[in-house]
Amino acid sequence: MTNLARRAAIASVTVALFLGLLKAWAAWKTGSVAMLASLADSGLDLVASFVTLAGVHWASQPADAEHRFGHGKAEALAALFQVVVIAVSAFAILVRAIPRLLAPTPALAPEAGIGVSLVAMGATLALITYQKSVVRRTGSIAIGTDRMHYSSDLLLNAAVIAALLIDTLGITGADAVFGIAIAFWLMFGAWRASEAALDQLMDREWPDEKRRRVVEIAAAHPRLKGLHDLRTRTSGSHDFAQFHVWLAPTMTVAEAHDIVETLEQRLVAEFPGSEFLIHIDPEGHVDAPGNPLAETDETELLNKEPDA
Repeated sequence: MTNLARRAAIASVTVALFLGLLKAWAAWKTGSVAMLASLADSGLDLVASFVTLAGVHWASQPADAEHRFGHGKAEALAALFQVVVIAVSAFAILVRAIPRLLAPTPALAPEAGIGVSLVAMGATLALITYQKSVVRRTGSIAIGTDRMHYSSDLLLNAAVIAALLIDTLGITGADAVFGIAIAFWLMFGAWRASEAALDQLMDREWPDEKRRRVVEIAAAHPRLKGLHDLRTRTSGSHDFAQFHVWLAPTMTVAEAHDIVETLEQRLVAEFPGSEFLIHIDPEGHVDAPGNPLAETDETELLNKEPDA
């Protein structure tokens, strides 16, 4: 899984470098603001892709004495860096496009810009198709954010083509308008990409359906008296969950251990690669009186209506 994410990051760096060189030539040849915006985005793509590569590599390092939960959040940090890069790129495009809108000038050699944009769309489509496969198999948030950014590049290049085609018709100003539209699209992409990264950094709980499945598996054990204080989080491509279970107070340590081991095996089979920490409480024991987050029996909620 780690090697897949690393190869996807290397592919991202390679494509960004290729497109950056290609668009630099096209921007010089055409003088188009939309093409310049596309070049700026590809240049920052290259920076972001290098950071993604570093983040994926760092996140793949095994747990050590100082990071017992591993280094998975390095992916979220890499994704957040990409968000900053995208936002800066969008602002820079606006600064360049607005003056051009006020004093429009026709683009030079628009056919060169159109040809480059078509090549860029083909390379980008191949990359995001590969990244989609990697994200599906690894769950990498850094590669997922990188893919989201490159997906927006498809629209960006299409906008460049449209701007240059309109410019050939003698309608000045379209180039700048498309540049501004691209900038706002990038800002929207940055805001959307930031959500997943912040969720991981803030240890957001798993989706309700996934949490419910954990409780269903636990509740299926006939000797389990209840489950409470379920806490979940995601770090990179790794999931972690911990909870307390109520067992009969007369049960021996060995019996309780066997039940927990069996339950853990069933959960890992359902959620491969996840880590579970299960604490045993004697039935009726209360750890945090008055705290519903810690003491509500999750198994009792399974058969209740959502609004009950």
